[in-house]
Amino acid sequence: MKIVEMVMPPMGESIMECTVLHLLAKAGDKVSIDDSILEVATDKVDTEVPCPFSGVLAEWLVKESEVVPIGSPVARIEVEDNVNAEAVQPNNPPANGQPDIKINNVPEAIDVEATAALLEKDYEEALSKKAEPVLEYAANSPESNIFYSPLVLSIARQEHISPTELATIPGTGAENRVTKNDIFSFLDNRNKQVEPALPVATSLNGSNEIIEMDRMRKMISQRMIESRRISAHVTSFIETDMTPVVQWREHTKAEYRKKTGDSITFTPILIEAVVKAIKDYPMINISVDGDKIIKKKDINIGMAVALPDGNLIVPVIHRADQYDLPGLARKVNDLAKRARENKLKADDLAGGTYTVSNIGAFANLMGTPIIVQPQVAIMAFGAIKKKPAVIETPQGDLLGIRSLMFISHSYDHRVVDGSLGGLFLKRVNDYLENFDTHRTIL
Repeated sequence: MKIVEMVMPPMGESIMECTVLHLLAKAGDKVSIDDSILEVATDKVDTEVPCPFSGVLAEWLVKESEVVPIGSPVARIEVEDNVNAEAVQPNNPPANGQPDIKINNVPEAIDVEATAALLEKDYEEALSKKAEPVLEYAANSPESNIFYSPLVLSIARQEHISPTELATIPGTGAENRVTKNDIFSFLDNRNKQVEPALPVATSLNGSNEIIEMDRMRKMISQRMIESRRISAHVTSFIETDMTPVVQWREHTKAEYRKKTGDSITFTPILIEAVVKAIKDYPMINISVDGDKIIKKKDINIGMAVALPDGNLIVPVIHRADQYDLPGLARKVNDLAKRARENKLKADDLAGGTYTVSNIGAFANLMGTPIIVQPQVAIMAFGAIKKKPAVIETPQGDLLGIRSLMFISHSYDHRVVDGSLGGLFLKRVNDYLENFDTHRTIL
């Protein structure tokens, strides 16, 4: 038997560290390949980490609530002598977020010593660089030579933490750097110190309950406020005749459930219409970087999902234009199910270029959702209601009962003018009103 180290695997695009939430196994427990042995949290998702070996968990190298860099050792596992640890340990993550696998006995055309020297030089230069100022007026402060991550700087700006205060926060990250958890702990303690100064009668009178925000709610709050600050939100509305879609779904859903064991909801139909409209108006599928507009080639649709605890999460259908309607239905059901079971991976939440929210699921008629940064638009679909409506025919106008739905389109007026925002909304409307009721999904 021999001891091998398990390292923290890649968690998705741009994720450099994660927080250990729970250790799911104890020292001395038998473990198998792909057994979930710890649960971690990143800025994007909580997820379970599988074990890459079969053997006995000899020792944990991390503790709960500890912030752990990607690629660092987290546990020692006792395995059979013939197990090749290097063959299953993840290397640096490629662009798609999936770990590479080292293959032994294959010569690498790389000068290892030269590469190591370059990496060490880059690392030393990064440590010696002056950090960007926490606040605009702090660029020349004596504290500004300390390195802080962009996330920490963003939180500091939003919470109005002065450079002097930031410099006093003890860091628990690598090289004693301040992590997001350190800054959240500082804010919690600062708030607790302020609260006693308030008269007890005005804050607690026995009739109110104080509920601490959980980590995800704090994250959502931070991102929503930041989005309102960044983007110039404008919202347009349209009322869409969903009668053809409703009639087709009523005719199809029983057979679909019988053959697939799953439901066909309105969401994949709505997403299909949005994808078609993005192809017609690709300048909706953009993001903003300073004074530059980045036009995205891939159409990655985020879909807002309400979680059982009341929080919200937005998994992404990557390259949604490559799915037909049956494929979209399967993808929507899969992501929604895994979101509610807390089984999403970090990559499931990364790379969205446009987001939709089906607020009609809560019987809401319309809404004005907040844009998911760095996207520039978001669409909300309201409840479908039967209403009397005028029906235009070659023989004249008739009064009939139609299934109508409000659609709202919120967009960033910095880069999306009213004409583009309105035309895009109208095109989604047209694809839904002209839905082919003779199409099949099985």
